Amino acid sequence: MRTGTTLVSVLMILLGSASPARGQQTAPPHAELLTLEGAISLALRENRTVRSARLEVDNFEDRLGTLRTRRLPSFKVTTLVSQPLTRLNFSFKKGAFGTFPGTGPIPDEDTTISSSMRPTALVVGQVTQPLSQLFQINLNLKQLELSREISREELRLRQQSVAGDVKRAYYAVLQTQGAFETARQTIKLYRELDRVTGDYVLSQVALKTEQMEVQTRLAKAEYELLTLNNRLASQKEQLNSLLGRDVRTGFVVGDGLDDTQAVMRETDLAAARERALNQRPEVASARLKVRHTQYDKRIKKSDYIPDVSLSVNYLSPFGYSSLLPKNITSVGIQVEWEVFDWGRKKRELAEKTRAIEQADNSVREAENLVLMDVNNQFRRLQESCQLLRIARMSQDTARASVKIAANKYTVRAVLLKDVLQEETTLAGANHEYQKALLAFWTAKADFEKAMGEDR
Repeated sequence: MRTGTTLVSVLMILLGSASPARGQQTAPPHAELLTLEGAISLALRENRTVRSARLEVDNFEDRLGTLRTRRLPSFKVTTLVSQPLTRLNFSFKKGAFGTFPGTGPIPDEDTTISSSMRPTALVVGQVTQPLSQLFQINLNLKQLELSREISREELRLRQQSVAGDVKRAYYAVLQTQGAFETARQTIKLYRELDRVTGDYVLSQVALKTEQMEVQTRLAKAEYELLTLNNRLASQKEQLNSLLGRDVRTGFVVGDGLDDTQAVMRETDLAAARERALNQRPEVASARLKVRHTQYDKRIKKSDYIPDVSLSVNYLSPFGYSSLLPKNITSVGIQVEWEVFDWGRKKRELAEKTRAIEQADNSVREAENLVLMDVNNQFRRLQESCQLLRIARMSQDTARASVKIAANKYTVRAVLLKDVLQEETTLAGANHEYQKALLAFWTAKADFEKAMGEDR
């Protein structure tokens, strides 16, 4: 009777720990206890794709600073140093500059002036302040600011995608970790059954084949434990990669995500849709692109405005004839205007107008896709919640059946195969519950992502 009581005790231990892990796995001495919130925060900070997207946003600050300098005066200095290879001869006929009373013809005879073969230099300095171009530059600045906002929405989209991937990977580790603990308890059961059945064989109240069946099931359970351990290691490596750290970093998951949290709370679908339209980066980005194309059209229209600049010029020749002035300074208005362009600007403007219409269509398409995504994920969440409830009921039924069979086996009212059959049913129910719980967690994460939640 003592062996039967021991068997019942082992079965009770198994029943008490047969449900999926609740984040209570004992951590190795130096293993990190990683919560879901901590994993998401770490991924948003260290994930490589997120960091690259954040750097792209930072690049716009430099681009804006660069473009702002276009509004300021530009300073240019051009220097030309040359060595003449041939002389330049300038011939003037007698009286080329006229004949005057008292002086006669100038020059008074045919004259030839030859240039020097010495090196020459020409220094030209120019200060230009754009005037009419300021309008177009300011439009470009506003458009670039919109590009920065679009880049920020793309960063949010990347962050939401990474957060969703982290949740999925975290839940997968949690589910496998729970299955691993359940498999360990199952092995304890089969080892105790093997011991008890061995005593019964010696007492000639059980057959040797019954003990062999128990040992076969024990070997299968040990194999399952090995596969679960390998799967857990792979899943942890994947999660470490998402977190942007060394894949060899050890940790255990534990976030209190037990079955008491696996309940679908009342959700207002209409409010969820409205929230998604306001929060999803895809919609925000599409709306920003409409404004971006509108600025594109305004910038193209500004091409009709002539370029007017205030210009200050300075020229200084060195090594030339002494007849030339040493310093020349001037100030004036510089105007550049393409009078005739063969209809190029008109066609470019028509293209920008069609781009605005395309952007408007993209907004409506993005909104429809978001609404369909929210509706679909909400339905999946409903289905997974109902499936989880059914799996939990099946698990409770299987537990009760195992308990009854264990009590009967203690008083030898049932055979060992009946206990094993009920235990197999319980193992299947545990497996289905773990799958249903993982499906619910995943559906919940996808629904949160569909609403545009950042974490």
